[in-house]
Amino acid sequence: MGKTPQRRKFEVMDNESINDCLNRMAKEGYSPTRRMEEPIFQETVKNGHKEVQPIGRKIVFEGKLMEK
Repeated sequence: MGKTPQRRKFEVMDNESINDCLNRMAKEGYSPTRRMEEPIFQETVKNGHKEVQPIGRKIVFEGKLMEK
């Protein structure tokens, strides 16, 4: 039987809300300790120049194993 990690990262998937992710964390026995957001960029070429445009964001929660 494997050991459960004390800390784990949970990413908010495209098809779920933040609440859904937090509920998934709780079902697996973790409580959120930190929220991180990273922008997602896309490179496009217009008139021979590279342009970087934000197209979204990735939300990741760090969870700590709750004591039973």
